[in-house]
Amino acid sequence: MAIRLVLVRHGLSSFNAKGLIQGRTDDSLLTDEGYEQARKAGKALSKINFDKIYSSPLVRAAETAKTIKKTFTKDQDIVFDDNLLEVDLSEWSGLKIDEIKKKFPEIYPIWKSDPENLILKRKDNKTYKPIQELFFQATNFVENILKIYQDKDGANILVVGHNAILRCLILSLLGKPKQGFRKIRLENASLSILNISKEDNSFKTQIECLNQTSHLNKNIPNQIGDSRIFLIRHGETNWNKEGRFQGQIDIPLNENGKDQARKTFEYLRNISFNKAFSSSMERPYETAQIILQNRKDLKIERIDSLVEISHGLWEGKLEAEIREQWPVLLKNWHDKPEKVIMPEGESIKDVSERSVEAFEKICFSQKDNDLSLLVAHDAVNKTLICKILGINYSNIWMIKQGNGGITIIDLFNDPNKPPVISALNITTHLGGILDSTASGAL
Repeated sequence: MAIRLVLVRHGLSSFNAKGLIQGRTDDSLLTDEGYEQARKAGKALSKINFDKIYSSPLVRAAETAKTIKKTFTKDQDIVFDDNLLEVDLSEWSGLKIDEIKKKFPEIYPIWKSDPENLILKRKDNKTYKPIQELFFQATNFVENILKIYQDKDGANILVVGHNAILRCLILSLLGKPKQGFRKIRLENASLSILNISKEDNSFKTQIECLNQTSHLNKNIPNQIGDSRIFLIRHGETNWNKEGRFQGQIDIPLNENGKDQARKTFEYLRNISFNKAFSSSMERPYETAQIILQNRKDLKIERIDSLVEISHGLWEGKLEAEIREQWPVLLKNWHDKPEKVIMPEGESIKDVSERSVEAFEKICFSQKDNDLSLLVAHDAVNKTLICKILGINYSNIWMIKQGNGGITIIDLFNDPNKPPVISALNITTHLGGILDSTASGAL
């Protein structure tokens, strides 16, 4: 069983345009630009055969869902689900940020730094935690979906909602990492895709992509931090294509991998990189060189501690070959990777520790407005993303990193602000909305 959840935040609303807090108010309507964004989202999604459409009943989301539906050839009802209602921000709704800061100077900082523990009062003076309530809604929604589709071969589900509820939905499927709410972003009419699979009566989640905006003629989300890192996985190799474990064997890019790097260069052509880093291995270094082909003056710093995980005796082998010789160890690698040390190789803990240390040095070196390119590997990138999200490195299977996929990380000078993943695994420059890169082996 596999369920693909495609999450769409509603298009630009009247409150968005005016800079007003929306919350659960239904006075905020879709703007003309919002309708156009919804049409573009629908066009981008029109080749996916959706089994069901779910939407928040609030007008701005409902109109987005209806507009998207018009682009589909298959007619189907939209299920309006109260579990997809936006966060209830009580008397904050309709106010501007500056007004909230003045009226609620003691609790507004909590909303920015620790929203899960924000406490507000309703009209009846009863207190509540709005984000905690939203996580409860998200859990209910997921449980209902799994109950309906768990015995089916597969399903494509479109979910149209709001910024906060969709973030809580994503974070719930990731195990609700501590203070995760401020570590991801969702722009108006952005697309995010999560895959849920069932194995041995348990469910596993994978984020395929997060906050894609290319269908809106906007290659990357606006920068919100003081500096930005573009984390990219190297292009395809023949061993990726064949599904061989390559690890630290220095397999070069194949022609498709070079083409992926060229397409990444074109996609990021308008980014004025001023720093560049790479794993010291050839396939990420060559990928970085191609992406920076119009910046030959920019030195690429090669970092040994960002090399791919050592698969030891597994390197060069297909999964079927490994299963013959190490069946239990391979199963453990898929189920509990943190408990596996590959024969004469590394553990994922080893990779995480060296990769995170190198990444933190790069982050520490960032100056205002730095735009840094960082090209590395599947396991390395996954451990870094796990660290940023606040989930353990044992959860690497929750993260998708396609060859040539782009992840964007915004950094802040304020030490109290954690890095934010502004987009994850953008691969639209290599094909359609869905990641079509080689599954490879890890």
